[in-house]
Amino acid sequence: MTSEYDIPQASLIHSEEPYAAIILKHSRESHCHYCFSVLPADAVPCMSCSIPMYCSQNCQLQASGQTYGKCPSNIYINGNHSNNLEEYVMEITSGGDVVDQKLEFIPEHKHECQGVNWPAVLPTDIVLAGRVVMKSMAQKGHFKEIPNILETLGLSQCYSKMPSESKLELHLYSIVLLFCLKFSYCSELLTNEFSISQIIILLSQIRVNSMRIVHMKSSDVFGLQDQFGKLLPSEPALTSSMEQVRVGQAIYKTGCLFNHSCLPNIHAYFLSRTLLIRTTEFVAAGCPLEFSYGPQAVSAPYCLSDLPYVGQWDCKDRLKFLQDEYFFQCKCAGCSEVNASDLVINGFCCIDPNCSGVVLNSHAVYCENQKLKISEPSSINPLLQVRMLNDVNVKKVAHLSLGKKNNWFHIKSGYCLECDSYHDLESSIEAANKAWIHIRRLRDSTVSREIDTATISDALRSLGLLRSTLHAYNKGVAEAEDNLAQAFCLLGDLKSAQNHCRASIKILEKLYGPSHIVIGHELVKLSSIEQALDNCSAVDSIKQLRSIFSQYYGSHADAVFPYLKFLNKESCSHT
Repeated sequence: MTSEYDIPQASLIHSEEPYAAIILKHSRESHCHYCFSVLPADAVPCMSCSIPMYCSQNCQLQASGQTYGKCPSNIYINGNHSNNLEEYVMEITSGGDVVDQKLEFIPEHKHECQGVNWPAVLPTDIVLAGRVVMKSMAQKGHFKEIPNILETLGLSQCYSKMPSESKLELHLYSIVLLFCLKFSYCSELLTNEFSISQIIILLSQIRVNSMRIVHMKSSDVFGLQDQFGKLLPSEPALTSSMEQVRVGQAIYKTGCLFNHSCLPNIHAYFLSRTLLIRTTEFVAAGCPLEFSYGPQAVSAPYCLSDLPYVGQWDCKDRLKFLQDEYFFQCKCAGCSEVNASDLVINGFCCIDPNCSGVVLNSHAVYCENQKLKISEPSSINPLLQVRMLNDVNVKKVAHLSLGKKNNWFHIKSGYCLECDSYHDLESSIEAANKAWIHIRRLRDSTVSREIDTATISDALRSLGLLRSTLHAYNKGVAEAEDNLAQAFCLLGDLKSAQNHCRASIKILEKLYGPSHIVIGHELVKLSSIEQALDNCSAVDSIKQLRSIFSQYYGSHADAVFPYLKFLNKESCSHT
């Protein structure tokens, strides 16, 4: 997918309803099985099997494939209506023009509530494949033979690249699904080699093309409580953070055509089950439109750390993830050009405390050398050299390695890229591992909400050790700062929590950039702490996070993040 013309930042470039969608198993009891919103107390069950639950009769009817309409909110009685009162009443109560008579709903659940409840047993992606098969047959107008899946969806598939064990699994599931469809709904469905092969192809397409539908959830954190459930008197206050919850899995025929980049220029999000894609930066005509692919493991809790961004994972981990999950070798700008984030994300500091250079281990050195193929300097793209040499952030941590004489990048394991001093990484790694023991202990105590002063003291000393060992922009330092911020929040020491939260964000801004969506999520934490402190700096944090969310979500920011409305109200007094 490529832009045909210049596209401004924050432009909505695509919206799409799913070809087929299904709720994830862990959300079956809490979210609507059609629109994926949170279920109300008076949820509506399926009329046939009573297993799926819907937030309204509207969703129930759409899932069952029935057309529906709404009466106009304002109906005026006047003397111009037909003399036939019966026809007039039918015209009004049917909704008139509200319902598009050409609109056709194809039931996505009807075939699942006949006989044995097999959708509750089979994995979610297998049940999703069943919905795709049923819809494709309904569109063809017959239920005897499965249509050609490659022609129906037109999506790439990964069967030839899958390991033998995974192929065997697809074969078994395709046979099971075919017989489930035949004996529960389509008695005339042919169970031959062609039908089985089509489902196998479909499952391999779903493997690399399906999207996880994600909704946002605000998580509120109170201070520690005593044995009676009352807040302790150490300045207890409410702070908040944003959590992303996987609720569904879907196939979007056009959305699947966007390629991946570890430095994406578009962002995908969801309103109900609708996919929306928006530019996060200015995109010039002719440039590819790319977002970041996430993991396909349905059982994994979704968060931004799942996405292979530059700044989230180092190059080595991104390449491995994309090869294992999507079966391709990433060659995006983030994985083919030297960038400061990949240099420092797992880097060590120089032994000279006055030097800002970074020291890399052998794995990072290999990956960075592969980017530019430094064994063959003459093959480097001149445009790539210019872009790299003009990168201010790279210059700050690797000035000496920007070889002016040969005009190419030079990296050695264990040597500072700024001053060329040698660093004994073996002893530094051992020291960092010991420090992480206390940081993890603090994290576990935060989860269990059982924090004592000794744990905090050990974690603070370990943070100092990490800062003296790891590079100042190493992501591990940011995570340690964030863990301490959470702990101090629970203890009610919000001033300390604010300081550690700011320190964490300062590092993350170097890794991601100051306008990345990850920074917006961290600013939710910081602004809630500042508001609890009645700190006027909350206004600046709120303005910054609103700017970021507007960049990624445009006019939908308040709909995706209801917490923003709360921030607006709370910030009025500060303003």
